[in-house]
Amino acid sequence: MQQTFAIIKPDAFAAGNAGKIMARIYAEGFKVVGIKKLYMSKVEAEGFYYVHRERPFFGELTDFMSSAPCIVMVLEAEGAIKKWRDLMGATNPSEAEQGTLRKEFGSSIGENATHGSDAPETAAFEIPYFFSGLELL
Repeated sequence: MQQTFAIIKPDAFAAGNAGKIMARIYAEGFKVVGIKKLYMSKVEAEGFYYVHRERPFFGELTDFMSSAPCIVMVLEAEGAIKKWRDLMGATNPSEAEQGTLRKEFGSSIGENATHGSDAPETAAFEIPYFFSGLELL
């Protein structure tokens, strides 16, 4: 079994889509081993997205992620990273395939409903950023 990190972003949470996304997560066979609702501070968002700090969208991204509550999760499944990324769809909702979360719930490349680790190394940073080992069941 593999673990991956996932976020239901502020846009999806504010639109009332968190429950629909959670239902899809369970329907696809993921086990949720960690979950929190939180309101990320600007500093926490900057630390989490530090790999993008030199990119022109960094300020907009961290402003958005600290604008409202979100849900952070650790998901577990066989091949969880790829499986979650496939369920999310392309970063840009207009390019995402039908049936993906971003196609259904995202509105733009910046407000695309979900986040997920893109590699084992990324998950290894992202999971402990929000969860201690004792919080993962």
